Amino acid sequence: MPVGRPPRPSLAYWVNLPIINSMREQTCTAPVLLVAGVDEAGRGPLAGAVLAAAVILDPARPIAGLADSKQLSERQRERLAAEIRAKSLAWAVGRAGVAEIDALNILQATLLAMQRAVAGLHVAPGKVLVDGNRCPGLACPVQAIVKGDSSVAAISAASILAKVARDSELLALHARYPHYGFDRHKGYPTQFHIEALRVHGACPEHRRSFAPVRAVLKREA
Repeated sequence: MPVGRPPRPSLAYWVNLPIINSMREQTCTAPVLLVAGVDEAGRGPLAGAVLAAAVILDPARPIAGLADSKQLSERQRERLAAEIRAKSLAWAVGRAGVAEIDALNILQATLLAMQRAVAGLHVAPGKVLVDGNRCPGLACPVQAIVKGDSSVAAISAASILAKVARDSELLALHARYPHYGFDRHKGYPTQFHIEALRVHGACPEHRRSFAPVRAVLKREA
């Protein structure tokens, strides 16, 4: 064999080449970054808790029709919520109650609900994407995305779960306090709700720190 010429690969090398290449591909493949989408429901209402959901979608099981929950009908939200719960790698819902909202303010209570939602995931995300312009304090990197509920699938999924969960709570609240019409407006300050507040006063689930409720209480004092 001429000096300096490398030896020719053996037959075994060529036979095992696919295995060698596969091992190289596995070695070079970066670990998958699990991203959770987070959104809230219930910042604006005069009554009830504020809820947040966190969702890690499964790329192998795509969900068609994800969108901002406000752009979907109730039937569409219910159908998609069931599919999200069935197909996601992980999902969880967190909440902050009326007492926490009044003690902390609605922004801090919302961030708290988001923290609880992320903490409830049985799979830890490597990054969290949050709808809006404020981020909760988390152990992993977090990024706020304005209008993320209409542009990021995982946030859209979270907005749907949060909305469906909160609507369910308000229907239960309606069963306890039917004269406020919580089944119709879900606690938002509609004309009907404001008038019901004037007539019946505030119930224990009304947010005392919100101006329309505070005005009713002041009148009653």
